[in-house]
Amino acid sequence: MTAARDPFAALDRMPRVRLAFLPTPLHPLPRLSAHLGGPALFIKRDDQTGLATGGNKVRKLEFLLAQAVAAGADCVITAGSTQSNHARQTAAGAASLGLAAHLVLYAPGGVAPAERSGNVLLDHLLGAEIHWTEERAPYAETIAQVEQTLRQAGHRPYVIPYGGSSAHGLLGYVDAMREVAGQIEPRGWFDAHVFASSSGGTQAGLLLGAHLGGLLTTTRILGISVDMSADRLAAQVTGLARAGAGMLGLDWEPDPAQVLVNDRYCGAGYAVVTDREREAIRLLARLEGILVDPVYTGRALAGLIDLVRSGEFRVGQRVLFWHTGGTAALSAFAADLLS
Repeated sequence: MTAARDPFAALDRMPRVRLAFLPTPLHPLPRLSAHLGGPALFIKRDDQTGLATGGNKVRKLEFLLAQAVAAGADCVITAGSTQSNHARQTAAGAASLGLAAHLVLYAPGGVAPAERSGNVLLDHLLGAEIHWTEERAPYAETIAQVEQTLRQAGHRPYVIPYGGSSAHGLLGYVDAMREVAGQIEPRGWFDAHVFASSSGGTQAGLLLGAHLGGLLTTTRILGISVDMSADRLAAQVTGLARAGAGMLGLDWEPDPAQVLVNDRYCGAGYAVVTDREREAIRLLARLEGILVDPVYTGRALAGLIDLVRSGEFRVGQRVLFWHTGGTAALSAFAADLLS
């Protein structure tokens, strides 16, 4: 395929640092599929991207940290919840490039939790400096304060947005969609891709990648919201996908009918573990030997299981579920998962 005909050619010209172990495995889930009696289920193992237990954010960080290096930064700032997977992976990526990591993390009252478990433990081991805040996402005020303090001290910080969701960050999942195309047989494309969607970057990248691959008329790109209304998240995904297309020199406007968000499974609230998450985590662990967390991948899996049971996906279809990581946080939810 020549560069002139390659729809992904512009992606290969973008600055990038190699951090992830790619391609990640893609394989069937035969026992879970048989248990549910619905479509053939497959899983894309982005929990195995490497870099301090892996996860989807590593793909985004390959493009985001390339921008930090190009800008001559000596440190990076990002933000997230207490058990943020994105923050942990940013700290790991920064460490591998010799950059200091400053993490703005939410905690009730802005006070560090008494128990340093899960991702918080890993953040400390990775050498990150944590700035606790009671501000909620997207943490703009606290990030600005940390940035100002660092600049006044003579540092050159680069700010990575909450979740790594930006026009640069989503390019990691444009590339992921191309990667999947190289892992399947010519006639074995999937009827749907299902995954956790929160800050919108992963979904926007997959959507743009599916557009470049000519797949949006036959493949559903379905985000299971973990914390946001469908309308609000769809608008966020649309804006990001549009910005990513512009980054690649494309004049493309996402079709609203193809920006699919299901918010039926986030009503309990962000990081609130329900019986649905508990069942999904146990089913995948006990049928396939695969672990997922309750906040992101576990909630999305619970949504997929419910959709199969309700007939949304049928026998004869093929569905790819994206494991976007998060298992490093499991120990922090022990009380909820063992109840």
